[in-house]
Amino acid sequence: MTVLLPFSEKLAAYDLGPSHPLRPERFTLAVDLMRAYGLLAEGPRAEDSTDPGTDSSRATVVDIEPVSREDLELVHDAAYIDTVLEASRDPWTFKTRRGIGPGDTPATHGIHEAAALVCASTTTALRGVVEGDAQRAFSVAGGLHHAHRDHAAGFCVYNDPAVAIAILTRDHPGLRVAYVDIDAHHGDGVQEAFWDRPDVLTLSVHESGRYLFPGTGRLLEVGEGDGYGFAINVPLPPMADDVCYRLVLHEVIMPALQAFAPDVVVAQCGADAHHSDPLTHLGLTIAGHNDLVRGIVEAADVACGGRIVCTGGGGYSTFSVVPRVWTLVLATLLGVDLPEGLPEEWRERCEALSGEGAPETLTGDRWAPLPSVLDEARGEVAAVIDRVLQASPLLAGTAT
Repeated sequence: MTVLLPFSEKLAAYDLGPSHPLRPERFTLAVDLMRAYGLLAEGPRAEDSTDPGTDSSRATVVDIEPVSREDLELVHDAAYIDTVLEASRDPWTFKTRRGIGPGDTPATHGIHEAAALVCASTTTALRGVVEGDAQRAFSVAGGLHHAHRDHAAGFCVYNDPAVAIAILTRDHPGLRVAYVDIDAHHGDGVQEAFWDRPDVLTLSVHESGRYLFPGTGRLLEVGEGDGYGFAINVPLPPMADDVCYRLVLHEVIMPALQAFAPDVVVAQCGADAHHSDPLTHLGLTIAGHNDLVRGIVEAADVACGGRIVCTGGGGYSTFSVVPRVWTLVLATLLGVDLPEGLPEEWRERCEALSGEGAPETLTGDRWAPLPSVLDEARGEVAAVIDRVLQASPLLAGTAT
């Protein structure tokens, strides 16, 4: 099986500042851990890494080039791109507008080029799978799903999943894409981009907007016009845990992919639904996130012959959680198992960057919520799923 990892060290230029929670180390440390485990076909394996098998069981790292302005304009309007260019050239005199300025998405030097390169990573991944160069791919720096047509939002300047899907559906008329988003935050920008299109299913599983940014992703957001029925939202209560996500996987995600019958799946695999994430309130463990991704990959095997592209996304336990979660995503795409003990060379690098002790194992988690809290969350999730099944025209068989 061929798995692509489009990557460039230049992706780390998507840096919103030293005190910003969206730190590039989320994905650079993840790639370092993938390399330490011997998952990348770019050199010899580490002595303390596993040996998953032949080079066909390692991801092929491919270089990337920024997408064109024409490509960006499939999703973002020209005036907004001009604004990003201005902020990128001279952030020190830039006047706040279109969501760029102090706060979530500050103006930083070179942000246009960096954001366009993130779009290129996801586009390269999706093109490789759609055009048959690979069966699976992982855009680890991607998943910036909050950027809108005319403004930045939620740390996101350009919306790489939407740009990639727009490019490939333009280049391959009739292509059907299922976008599945398991980030803790609603995938609002991607939903918006394809709100009235029947060829792109957007399915977001997220913490309810009653508690968390961006406040959207309600049950009754199902698309409109030709896209009626091709948006599905599963808003979860705080503390929703592995059991809750397993129920969503089997009751919503798998049936939706079967009903939609896509040609390819794009899965945004944000790590911020983890119970320790400082910006969210959900209850996934590292093992639970891995099980969820495995389930989505297996659903893609059934729905579209295994053609799937994963992206990164949110995740703000930068050093302790995100690199482990995304290394497991790549291992799942490769179909290999990894040893629990983390490579020592990676732990030393992690400690040097974080100034803290590094985790010792791949899936180790410490979490002991009250059973009554979990019981309440599980009951709420079961009720939400019942309402999703009633509200979704696709799942009810009435989508147009």
